[in-house]
Amino acid sequence: MKNNPKSQIQNRDASIAVIGLGYVGLPLAIELSKKYPTVGFDLNEERIKQLKEDIDKTLEVDEKELNKTNITYTTEVKDIVDCNTYIITVPTPVDKYNNPDMEPLASASTTVGKILKTDDVVIYESTVYPGATEEFCVPILEKESGLTYNTDFFCGYSPERINPGDKEHSLKTITKITSGSNKEIADFVDQLYSSIVPVGTYKASSIAVAEAAKVIENVQRDVNIALINELSMIFNKLGLDTNEVLEAAGTKWNFLPFRPGLVGGHCIGVDPYYLTHKAQEVGFHPEMVLAGRRINDTMGKYIADNTIVEMTKAGINPVGAKIAILGITFKENCPDLRNTKVPDIIDHLKSYGCKITVSDPFADMNEAKKHLNIDLLDLDQIARSDVVILTVAHDDYKEFNKEQWQNMFNSNGVFIDVKSIFNNDFFTGTNINHWRL
Repeated sequence: MKNNPKSQIQNRDASIAVIGLGYVGLPLAIELSKKYPTVGFDLNEERIKQLKEDIDKTLEVDEKELNKTNITYTTEVKDIVDCNTYIITVPTPVDKYNNPDMEPLASASTTVGKILKTDDVVIYESTVYPGATEEFCVPILEKESGLTYNTDFFCGYSPERINPGDKEHSLKTITKITSGSNKEIADFVDQLYSSIVPVGTYKASSIAVAEAAKVIENVQRDVNIALINELSMIFNKLGLDTNEVLEAAGTKWNFLPFRPGLVGGHCIGVDPYYLTHKAQEVGFHPEMVLAGRRINDTMGKYIADNTIVEMTKAGINPVGAKIAILGITFKENCPDLRNTKVPDIIDHLKSYGCKITVSDPFADMNEAKKHLNIDLLDLDQIARSDVVILTVAHDDYKEFNKEQWQNMFNSNGVFIDVKSIFNNDFFTGTNINHWRL
């Protein structure tokens, strides 16, 4: 290398562009900007406009933090030409057939490749299958730049570990895995992240190891949740309360505290398909991982079917019944709608002839309409329902008392507690039947 990037970092000469300013990219750009000249690049003009106005619709960064940052926000490639370190944090979704959708990664790599210069470093944070950075992204960088990998330019991989809506576990409090395309770059990437992550880093032996470590984090969670979801189905048949069984089992020190529920979002419900894609590409059929995916992907239908069962027990005719869905985001206290599984419940209930209304204090009404074709109501508009399905454990819902819940119902009704927020005796003394997953 003509210029040692390690000395650039030590002298704060690194000039950084973060490509993609979502849940991952924005918090990263903010921390980097405290030590290095940082440009935040995103193709979404509305997103850039809002960030310039100190508004973060993901709710990951507050207005005060945005106001004091010195990040340059842009949608223009010309504004990142002079950078020497590019960090790509674009999403890696799946298509309707659950195959990896590499288009965002390809587009970002193309953009960076066109402006790549000698001794530049490109670091990927997007979750991918093992080998994707060097097998898929690097050829695009080489083609667009005309430069040679590991001679003219270099790559690193440091997987994101952001947990949307979680203020306790953040970029600064989670150990950061780092890696590089050779030893010198691995040291450079590690030093870069060490400078902004107080709890430290873990330097993997290769980019592929770092990629694999990231993807199995969510595969492990997915399989464990699938097991608990299947157990909840068994216990429901046996007339046992799943939560009570799990609490009893949890008294043993090594029992893992997983709970049943919907598995959506941009990580747990997606990442396993990246690993299974690569496994099948090399001739291995991953039975356990795919079995877990099948179970978790059918939970919406399972909840809807049990809702109909509980309605029948309560003497409520599903045809024309008014059902209120509380929560449309993929997880609690978070506005993220990506890959939410709540629409699965809605679609199945509509097939029975039910009339559905939806409310969510965190979801953006315009985003819900645009991406899910769902019209959100304010919570005070939810009334005279036959059924209320609490799908997302937003803190707002936990604060409601029994009378507030009763006001949402007709004289009698069914409360479907997907997240098991309330004990079985919560609705004692009312005409509300309580069922929890």
